[in-house]
Amino acid sequence: MLTLYSYPDLCGVADNNPFGLKVYAFMRLCRMQFLQKHILDTGHAPYGQLPYLTDNDRSIGDSDAIIAYLKTRYSLSIDDTMSEEQEILDHLLRRTLDDLYWSMSYSRWKDGRYWPQFRRIVLNAHADITESDMDAAHDYNEQRYYYQGIGRYDPDKVYERGAANLKAISNLLGERVFMFGPNPQSIDAAIYGFTANIYFYDILTPLKELLLSRSNLVDHCQAIHALVQE
Repeated sequence: MLTLYSYPDLCGVADNNPFGLKVYAFMRLCRMQFLQKHILDTGHAPYGQLPYLTDNDRSIGDSDAIIAYLKTRYSLSIDDTMSEEQEILDHLLRRTLDDLYWSMSYSRWKDGRYWPQFRRIVLNAHADITESDMDAAHDYNEQRYYYQGIGRYDPDKVYERGAANLKAISNLLGERVFMFGPNPQSIDAAIYGFTANIYFYDILTPLKELLLSRSNLVDHCQAIHALVQE
């Protein structure tokens, strides 16, 4: 049995981390049979981070590596119709989402306007997560943001950077339901991993305000959400 190890669910989405939700959505779109286990301990994870996937005695880390492995191992055809140009755009979009992660994460763990509310939402949703767990994660993330660089920005600059990423994705999507055609592909699962963790998030951050102003991003998020809930 394939087992996806990822962070806990929150606000109606299967993983409150966009990378884990990306993999979850991909596997659901491909109608794969798998078990999802929500954990916090990354001690057994390749690279020491979530998500990771186990396939019998094999363990795969990194969300993009997991998706690539599944496509090859199980001959998944979800991306078979992509052109060479679309494959290039797929790569660039994934790197754009990687950058968006920092602004999104910052809004939860670093920004003093939203951190107390986020902390309360998690504690209320998950009785097994303690206040000390949240405080330790807060301190850990604060260090990460500083060394990555975004923790040295003023909050407005953090959100300007995240908003620019969302606008670029929205502009590229245009009036299409899915990014590259009539059917969802792995890049749509990747976009959903991030937009769902903003759209369904119960706090009105600047990133959520921007996303709500882009109806195509809202429509895309809702469309994928409906498919992965089936």
